[in-house]
Amino acid sequence: MNTIISTVIVLSSLGVLLAVILYLVAQKFRVFEDPRIDEVAEILPGANCGGCGYAGCRAFAEALVNNDDISALLCPVGGSEVMTKAAERLGKTATTKDPMVAVVRCAGSCEVRPRTNLFEGAKSCLVMATTYSGDTGCSFGCLGQGDCVVSCGFDAISINPGTLLPEVDDEKCTACGSCVKACPKFIIELRKKGPKNRRIFVSCVNKDKGGLAKKSCGAACIGCTKCQKVCAFDAINIANNLAYIDNAKCRLCRKCVTECPTNAIWELNFPPRKQEVKSEQTL
Repeated sequence: MNTIISTVIVLSSLGVLLAVILYLVAQKFRVFEDPRIDEVAEILPGANCGGCGYAGCRAFAEALVNNDDISALLCPVGGSEVMTKAAERLGKTATTKDPMVAVVRCAGSCEVRPRTNLFEGAKSCLVMATTYSGDTGCSFGCLGQGDCVVSCGFDAISINPGTLLPEVDDEKCTACGSCVKACPKFIIELRKKGPKNRRIFVSCVNKDKGGLAKKSCGAACIGCTKCQKVCAFDAINIANNLAYIDNAKCRLCRKCVTECPTNAIWELNFPPRKQEVKSEQTL
């Protein structure tokens, strides 16, 4: 009987001792979590797309709470509206940034970039880019296998069955950047949506010299510098035989569009141009 009582006392004492030790250890290594993190996470859209540069919305909420200066942080899905709400909750100031949208910089449809051969391997742009130059003479353009479509979590991009090129839905695109990362040819970039969703950009990434680029694709930029010369705002730069329009400097005057001999410069969501009417001279 005494043995049983002694055993119970020892075990009880040991249990109490271990409980005290666990309590002290828990207090020693306790991690304090700011309750504002949950509050900010509820403000965020919860897309967990990674467009902000963090693993998910909660990780981004932690960054907003832990950084005194949040001017460099942005939730592309929620935009300025969500950032303003989160900043107000934290008593901080968020920088207002222009809305962005994904832009496909390739106009090499089947009509202007005829197929010269056929790839019968895995239907993946990444696989094609590492093992094969493409079905056309242009080694820079879109491969049309839809890696960008698969990467988009917002159903904002699709492959046009006629041109075999990706098309972006401005209304659905959140500028998360997933398609940009998924494209092995780097033909997709994020650009400012622009006023009334109007944008002007060079829809080509071909860096070959003019003659070779034109031979492989009828819509290729040939680096002729005509667009650069006509631009009054110094918004166009020519490098590696390729023109590029600077978002920040472009004033959407559209002079470069009509100047391009290959129609490589695209204008989106502009009203139709007024047709010039030539008056007949009466003799």
